[in-house]
Amino acid sequence: MRSACQSHSFMVGLLTLLVSGLLSGCATTGRPPVQDERSVTPTVGTRGARCCTMAKAVPRQTALAKTAVRFVGQSRIQVGGRSYAPDCSGFVRGVYATQLVDLYGGLGELDGGNGVGRIFTHVVEHGRIHYGPTVHPGDLVFFHNTWDFNRDGLPNDPLTHVGVVEKVDHDGTVLFVSSVSEGIKRYRMNLSHPDRHKDADGRVLNDFLRRKHVGDAQGTYYLTGRLFAAFGTLAH
Repeated sequence: MRSACQSHSFMVGLLTLLVSGLLSGCATTGRPPVQDERSVTPTVGTRGARCCTMAKAVPRQTALAKTAVRFVGQSRIQVGGRSYAPDCSGFVRGVYATQLVDLYGGLGELDGGNGVGRIFTHVVEHGRIHYGPTVHPGDLVFFHNTWDFNRDGLPNDPLTHVGVVEKVDHDGTVLFVSSVSEGIKRYRMNLSHPDRHKDADGRVLNDFLRRKHVGDAQGTYYLTGRLFAAFGTLAH
């Protein structure tokens, strides 16, 4: 586990990228904005020594998790008559809007596909970024390198996906809900066994969150446990 100094350096590095406008959102239609490749640096998520267990939830957190689950199987994200973008950023914005939380609050409207980075910034400013060991229902869960955002063929794309935690199973497997190209789905992630898709009984520990492509660079990961970046807590 990293020291406090190393964790601080990790956060500073991510915030520097955010200020530079390099952080991407989950895959959307259209070509992403051009980036200065000289400034892009790969980042690696920090995992706690013990993760994960379910923290005692407050009503607002439970409501966020239940709302996320209600969207499973849908493709449209509509809350209070307002439609949100059909991607991972739009999904979590819609879920949190049901509790009157604007995840873009104070950050202005987007011009491009960097929604996940903006949401991460909002949590840094108004909540807490953490790596366990306890996780709250309704927490945000962030991921790196879920797709090749800058199209350079390398796994150097920070904060490319986000979801909402539903619960944690008895074995530490985190269930979360997120929006992907096929619609809104449940996913699993086990940080104690990040390289295992299933256990000996065939139970899924980590889902595939990145598609495999011929010619993927060495060091490209595909399972949720390997792509994990951080959790974010806003509601108390």
